[in-house]
Amino acid sequence: MKISSAFDGGNIVCLECSDPSDIRLEIRRDKDSEFFQWFYFRLSGGKGQDCALKIINAGAASYSKGWENYRAVASYDRDDWFRVATDYDGKTLTIRHRPERDSVYYAYFAPYSMERHHDLLAETLEFSLAALEALGETLDGQQIDMLTIGAPSPDKRPLWAIARQHPGETMAEWWMEGFIDRLLDSDDAVARAVLEKAYFHIVPNMNPDGSRRGHLRTNAAGINLNREWLEPSQEKSPEVYWVRQRMEETGVDFCLDVHGDEAIPHNFIAGPEGVPSFSKRQKKLLGAYKSALLRANPDFQTEHGYPANKPGKANLKIGANWIAERFGCLAMTLEMPFKDVADGSEQRQGWSPARCRALGRSNLDAIHAVLDDLR
Repeated sequence: MKISSAFDGGNIVCLECSDPSDIRLEIRRDKDSEFFQWFYFRLSGGKGQDCALKIINAGAASYSKGWENYRAVASYDRDDWFRVATDYDGKTLTIRHRPERDSVYYAYFAPYSMERHHDLLAETLEFSLAALEALGETLDGQQIDMLTIGAPSPDKRPLWAIARQHPGETMAEWWMEGFIDRLLDSDDAVARAVLEKAYFHIVPNMNPDGSRRGHLRTNAAGINLNREWLEPSQEKSPEVYWVRQRMEETGVDFCLDVHGDEAIPHNFIAGPEGVPSFSKRQKKLLGAYKSALLRANPDFQTEHGYPANKPGKANLKIGANWIAERFGCLAMTLEMPFKDVADGSEQRQGWSPARCRALGRSNLDAIHAVLDDLR
C-alpha cells in the first residue's frame, strides 16, 4: 500500500502504511503557520481490505470541534465524492473504509483544484457577458483572477462576490460554479432582471497559493487573508491588497464573501451588525436578504450561526466588516458546513458540491429581492 498527497491541493504526512488496520497519518501545518485541518490524499493498493486510516494529530487541529459527528469524503474518480465511516476519540480521527478499487482518494471536503478553477474561468469566458482581469500576482506567482459579468456603467450597481479567502473551504468555489452558471443563463428571468440594473465583480478564488499548497486557512506567507483587510500589504497579503484596491476604484453596493465553517452543521450568514457605522438601512437589507434566501432554498436557515457582534465591536480586519464600514453597503459572510447538514436528509454525500452549487444559484434570488434598495 502507498499513501500520496503530491498533487494540487494535497495534504498528508504518512507515518506508517504497512498494516491496513493501522495506517498512521498526520496533517501538515500551513506553511509558516499553526493552522491545520485540511487533508487530501490517495491510498493505492488497499482494494478489498478493511482499512483504518488514523490521523493521529487531529486532536491538535485548528478546530478540533469540527471532528465531532464528522464523516470524511472519498472518491474513486475525483468527481463523485461520498461520505465514509469516521470516528474521533478526542485525539485521533479514524477513517474506516474497504476500497473497491486500487486507487481511492480521501479528503476533508470535496477538493476544488486550481485546474478546475482555470476550467471555470475558461467556461465563463465563452459568454459575451463575461470578462477577465488579472488584478495582480500572488507570492507564488499565480494570478489573482477577477471576473466581471454584466456591463459596467454609472447607472448600474457594482456588486461583488468573493470566495476562498481560506483555501481549505473548497465548498466556497463549488458555490461559485452555481452562482456564475445562473448569472450567465440568458433564459433565467431573475438573472436578466438583475443584470439590467447591476453588474458583478467576482473573485472565485482569493487564495490560489493556499489552494494549490493544500493549506487550510492561509496564503504562501502563512497569512490569514480574512484578517488583512484593514492594512493589507503587497509583501504579505497581495491577494487582499489588489482586490481592495479594485473595490476602491469600482465602489461596492453589495458584497458576499463565501466561506465554510468547521463546527456548525448548517448554512448561515454572518452580518456586519457590529461595525461602527451600521445603519438601520443596512439592518433592514440584511434581514430582507436572509428572508429571501430562506424562501429560495430550504438548505439555508437563520436559527444557527455566529452571535452578532455588539455595536461598534466588529473586527474591521475581517473582509465583510471592512467592506460594510468603508462603503456603507450590505456586506455579509456566507458560511457552509464541512460536516453533513444536521437535517441528515442526504446520507450518501451529506453537504456536497451539488448542494453548494444549488445554494449559489439561490443567492441570485436573494440579490434580486434587495436589489432596488442597495443604493
